[in-house]
Amino acid sequence: MKPNNETELAEMVAAAKGPLQIIGGGTRDIGAPVDGDRLSAAGLSGVSLYEPGALTLVAGAGTPLEEIETVLAGENQRLAFEPMDHRVLLGTDGTPTIGGVVAANVSGPRRIQVGACRDSALGVRFVDGTGQILKNGGRVMKNVTGYDLVKLMAGSWGTLGVLSEVSLKVQAIPEAEATLVGRGLSARDAIAALSAALGSPFDVSGAAFLTDGGEAYVRVEGLADSVNYRIKRMQAEMCAGWEVLEGEKSAEMWRNIRDVSPLSGSHDAIWRLSVKPTDAPEILQELGDPKAVCDWGGGLIWLAMSEGGDGGAARVRAVVARLGGHATLVRGSDALRRNVDVFQPEAAPLAAISKGLRARFDPRGILNPGLMG
Repeated sequence: MKPNNETELAEMVAAAKGPLQIIGGGTRDIGAPVDGDRLSAAGLSGVSLYEPGALTLVAGAGTPLEEIETVLAGENQRLAFEPMDHRVLLGTDGTPTIGGVVAANVSGPRRIQVGACRDSALGVRFVDGTGQILKNGGRVMKNVTGYDLVKLMAGSWGTLGVLSEVSLKVQAIPEAEATLVGRGLSARDAIAALSAALGSPFDVSGAAFLTDGGEAYVRVEGLADSVNYRIKRMQAEMCAGWEVLEGEKSAEMWRNIRDVSPLSGSHDAIWRLSVKPTDAPEILQELGDPKAVCDWGGGLIWLAMSEGGDGGAARVRAVVARLGGHATLVRGSDALRRNVDVFQPEAAPLAAISKGLRARFDPRGILNPGLMG
């Protein structure tokens, strides 16, 4: 099913007799497999409002991400939260859509500076599991009493409603960017350097570490003179001897980190861990020093584990339970994703809240049932 407008979407959801598999552009095959009729939001496409002076954009949920980025680039603007293109890591086809980005709260390396996708979302329109059109935030300001629908929908993975439109704040592209690169570092030394950079007054917009080659990266953006000054200060204070990448070389390197390219091309299970940055070295050591990409200064760990058995689920869950945080199985076979918890199991109080929200917005339980466990 592929509705061409919001009214058709509402009618299709209301008429559904069984489970619906909600998809945007079909690029994120994440979560437990969903058995149901496919409902695509790709037909709800197009930028309906763009005010560069107000740094505001409104688009249909099915609008290709590339189209939005092209429109913004024409005014020297961008999406601040730097959304990942999952096709590289997951080996999927399709076209990333802005609705899919918001539904998964996709947030890249710049999150440490500007926040997550949900922090750039001003408003949403969506259809709930009964076929009712709901809206809040942005231009509409018609609230469903007691709920911040923008924050609820960002990261709900289509389990509370099907997005039809999103309103976003955007950002001017800075004049310059540069990245410091340190090589041959241990995880502990790299994370210490990244933590020092993030704790400095130099307004770092990216801080990452690749276990392969022991490479650490620190990015700054802004006016050219300011970027040069901050780079020199960090070289003097915390990144002595680190190489400098500028312009497109820096941008290309951060696209690779954003898309977790170093972990693509294998058959391993890929896990995404959100943890305390200072715990990253211990976590990597305890898991056998797997190939990993550490973003957000070590607070986000992407790591590869053998697909065999439980795909490393027991070990990953154990270390996260001990040190705190949460883990998501981002890539794995259908069989693996059916047999292990893909998303972090919720504590009883939080699980009760989640159940209540699903009962409120999808009382029939037809929207991506079972996807999140």
